[in-house]
Amino acid sequence: MSRSFQIPSYRLHKSSGQAIVSVGGRDHYLGLHNTPESKQKYARLIQEWLASSRVVAASSSTGGVGSAGGLSIAIAVTINELTLAFWEHAKKYYVKDGGEPTGEQQAIRYSLRPLVKLYGDESASEFGPRKLKAVRQAMIGADLARTLINKRINRIRHVFKWGVENEMVSPVVLDALRAVAPLKQGRCEVRESEPVKPVEQELVNAVEPFVASQVWAMIRLQLLTAMRPGEVVTMRRGELDRSGKVWVYTPPAHKTAHRGHRRRIYLGPQAQATVLPFLARPDDAYLFSPIEAEKERRAEQAGGDATAPDGGNRIASSNKNRPPKSARTIGQRYTRDSYRRAITRGCDWAFPPVGDLAKKADETQTQYESRLTPEQSDQLKAWQDAHHWHPHQLRHNTATFLRQEFGVEAARLILGHRSVAVTELYAELDHAKAVEIIAKVG
Repeated sequence: MSRSFQIPSYRLHKSSGQAIVSVGGRDHYLGLHNTPESKQKYARLIQEWLASSRVVAASSSTGGVGSAGGLSIAIAVTINELTLAFWEHAKKYYVKDGGEPTGEQQAIRYSLRPLVKLYGDESASEFGPRKLKAVRQAMIGADLARTLINKRINRIRHVFKWGVENEMVSPVVLDALRAVAPLKQGRCEVRESEPVKPVEQELVNAVEPFVASQVWAMIRLQLLTAMRPGEVVTMRRGELDRSGKVWVYTPPAHKTAHRGHRRRIYLGPQAQATVLPFLARPDDAYLFSPIEAEKERRAEQAGGDATAPDGGNRIASSNKNRPPKSARTIGQRYTRDSYRRAITRGCDWAFPPVGDLAKKADETQTQYESRLTPEQSDQLKAWQDAHHWHPHQLRHNTATFLRQEFGVEAARLILGHRSVAVTELYAELDHAKAVEIIAKVG
């Protein structure tokens, strides 16, 4: 985020050997120079200064409402201790039926990092709205989107709510933190996130020769069934009911399972044909295996048949143009992240930058990035934004099609939403139909 002012610098006070920073017209001594403790104090003082419109209170540790409104309470838990205790709870609470962590665990980890970095050694009972806004300012400085920042601040508040529940934090602290209003669109200088939109079918089709047959099958299934990425990567044979004309996939773990909702995913003839080559495995095995994909890739590199024995799709037809793979452990199944990365690599190979942005054959990635000018880096990002897509967009493709062809209620049923309002967020409005109607109305 661009600023027209200069951030006060972290300096050495030579006569005392302490770190010092001048903020708000006065010097703040931070402790011994070049120590982690003094740098932490500097970071949180600057964030408080930024969050309070560059006005700093007399002392960054003054109580106010953050110290329970002056109440004397026998609680001496630090932020570090509170977050560590909550993390032990989160590792047991935010898990799927099989014990696998949910995505919420990672979201909590990211949310707590700036809190611990700025205030880890301070008392949790002295953490108030001004300090919460300083943590939020650190997120703004990291160029996070407004909606993501609001979600992360809510997770921090939830940690304090859990602390109140377990008598680690005074309820007064939580009440004070609730006074911090969320960032509002158009009322703050924070980046807005782009809405997720469907991806053009031409961009989807272009990656087929550059991804493994397993990845292409998952892409096809998402388009045909509106599965979430997390549902398609965890699909097992034993969870697929093939007794009827339409097959039914019932994932044991899904986004709303903790609310008691049951998710059914329906596979018609095309989806069944997509799955069929991957059914020759035990009931408890994942259908789409990155280990099998790697074996097929190596077989093709060694001059083997590029077509899988079961008749599946070809793996990349241009392996010689692929970047070398780093040593890594291959899991039994794709994760949402590895699935997304496979698609991103496919987009890179299907739509390589051209002209001055093209990567030379003898260049490493580091050499390539270092020779690009700032303007070229911006051009490269624009090129990638125009030609890259991610798996969650595929669900929006199907939602839009279902809504246009069969109505919003049918789309709600297939997508597994409890509310039509949620379905509307996924389905792009039929702009062409609206234009046609208005043209006739006059």
